[in-house]
Amino acid sequence: MSGARAAEGDGTRVLLVGEAAEGLAARLALSGYQPLEATAAGEAPQAVVLAPDSEGKLAALRRAWGTVPILLGLRRDSLEERVRCLASGADDFWLTDRPPSDLLARLRLHLRLADRAQPGEVVELRLADLVLDPSRRLVRRAGRDLPLTEREYQLLALLLRHRGEVVSRERILASVWEEGGGAASNVIEVYVRYLRQKLERHGGRRLLHTVRGQGYCLAERWPPCGEG
Repeated sequence: MSGARAAEGDGTRVLLVGEAAEGLAARLALSGYQPLEATAAGEAPQAVVLAPDSEGKLAALRRAWGTVPILLGLRRDSLEERVRCLASGADDFWLTDRPPSDLLARLRLHLRLADRAQPGEVVELRLADLVLDPSRRLVRRAGRDLPLTEREYQLLALLLRHRGEVVSRERILASVWEEGGGAASNVIEVYVRYLRQKLERHGGRRLLHTVRGQGYCLAERWPPCGEG
């Protein structure tokens, strides 16, 4: 049985930050992951697990590791706590009162998302002063780096590949959320709002538009997609 578990994580490096997160080290190791309490040179993590109330460390982790999935611990499951987690810049949450299998399932999901990042795509995607470099998973606007979560990056990449077109909610769910229709109905609106805030943080004009009843459009001028 232990051999089957070891194959699950396949040596994936998971950085554990905070006492509550570090308590998961033994369970992660049994499942084939490589728990890290610090990172050596050349040993970047493939995911980060944060203890509850560690939001203050998120900005530094994003600067250091880019779009690496970051999961923030929550002590209770409520809409307010989930919103706070997403607003902090984490990709997802894990619950301290749930068994470790719940965290492992979330880790597997985000690692699959990262694997779907289209490594063969090396051409920069551009719109106005917005640039996405898939080879380095780097996003800039007006020369400034934009630290994005993995979901935000995937959403922006999809919209940039179809810039000037309306992309439906159904297509976004199928492309960015592996669980498809099982995702919360308002999850796209939440991520669009966060992505739009980051794109416009330094006074940039609006590029990400809502097309009511149809979906979303990334365009330099408004229209072509409609009104919204």
